[in-house]
Amino acid sequence: MQELENKQVLVIGLGARGRAACEFLRSSGANVMAVDEANTEDLQIEAGRLRSLGIEVELGVKGPPKRQFSLTVVSPAVPGNTAIVREMVQRKVPVIGEFELAYQQSQCLNVAVAGTNGKGTTAELIERMLIQNHRKTALCGHRARPVCSVVAETKDLDYLLLQVNSFQLEMTQFFRPAVAVLLNLSPDHMDRYASHADYVRAYARLFQNQQAFDWAIVQSEALAQLRSLNIPINSKIITFSANNRRADICLDRGMLMGRMPDWAGPLLNMDQCQLRGPHNAENLMAALAVGHVLRLPLDSMVDALKAQPSGAHRFELVGEIDGVKFINDSKATNVDALHKALLSIPGGIAGEPNIWLIAGGKDKNLEYHDVGPLISQRVKGTFLIGEAREKIRAAWSLFTPCTPSGSLLEAVKAAARSAVPGDVVLLSPACSSFDQFRNFQHRGEVFREAVLKMASTSSDHAHSAAAEKPELKTI
Repeated sequence: MQELENKQVLVIGLGARGRAACEFLRSSGANVMAVDEANTEDLQIEAGRLRSLGIEVELGVKGPPKRQFSLTVVSPAVPGNTAIVREMVQRKVPVIGEFELAYQQSQCLNVAVAGTNGKGTTAELIERMLIQNHRKTALCGHRARPVCSVVAETKDLDYLLLQVNSFQLEMTQFFRPAVAVLLNLSPDHMDRYASHADYVRAYARLFQNQQAFDWAIVQSEALAQLRSLNIPINSKIITFSANNRRADICLDRGMLMGRMPDWAGPLLNMDQCQLRGPHNAENLMAALAVGHVLRLPLDSMVDALKAQPSGAHRFELVGEIDGVKFINDSKATNVDALHKALLSIPGGIAGEPNIWLIAGGKDKNLEYHDVGPLISQRVKGTFLIGEAREKIRAAWSLFTPCTPSGSLLEAVKAAARSAVPGDVVLLSPACSSFDQFRNFQHRGEVFREAVLKMASTSSDHAHSAAAEKPELKTI
């Protein structure tokens, strides 16, 4: 554990994780200076709060201060190739991420869940299993609480449960999970990485410090990608897949099956679970594998997993209006997540398309054309929003009618007008939300509120029509 008292520490980036790092460092006795390139009203408010804790803050900063530091801590939203980070490296100041800082100071075993899609769902499944089996745990990391905010709790925990993305792994040094889960490696964040191979290598850092007695639980297809780049895994491996029946845990006609010598046979019936679809089958498999290596009883794991509902903004059924279902999948911030959402919706009559898709947002330099053939089979029409709408229209217009919309509210209203009973209006953006919204949760809430308002209006009209209907008279 690195000694922090009286250290001169520079924190770069004042997002939630950067702020958590500042507060933890200060509480550990470090002298902290924090900088951020931005200078927004929200940041100014946060800067005032941090200054009240004895933390020096400068906003609108493009380069590092001209003073000596013994450590630099970088928020995951800040790329490692930015000028300010590069200069600290040139000064030979140790540079780590907020995630690595918290790991180095933690005092319990950790279970890490990583991959392009499904991290939140799988981490919540594991959390539910651990709590049901009376294990003390805290869930944090990507999309959850910053890891630095729970370090003080770790001395009383059995496990620290971590959601980990590629950004957090970029600046790891000693990070070593006792159990590491890699769910999938679909293309994402191509606005940050030069190639998909670089993205895969960033995720491979999940395993770089594991030893022979640690565990790696890896989707078969993701493992194949690692091996194609000659990336070794030194720990014990369990594979899982919804498509590969040779995996240690696989999906066979709706049943999750174990194929390991010490864990063979039926494990869980998907029909008994609230979570649906092959992608959720893989999330459930990964959770079962974690429970297995942590020696949890199968019966208690199954009971916990069956009860897990679909999370907010993750293929969430908001409501049904006049026979039209409205689904909030705002968490789908890449093309692979959209692909899985489309496959999860039953087709219309005689297999005809029955989906009105709302997509778009801030582009991550992804290839949208690849999902085109599936869109042609499932989607009646799309309503495109945000910065990426013209790029997406160019990719999808051969496959389905594409209509640009000025806002999400406009898109929801237009989709509702187009839909007929049996149709589905699906928000599954395949883009990040940061062009128009604070985050994907904000985008999902705007969608939900729009649908609920329409449902209320529809109900009022129905009651009014019933009240005004003339009484039927007989002659």
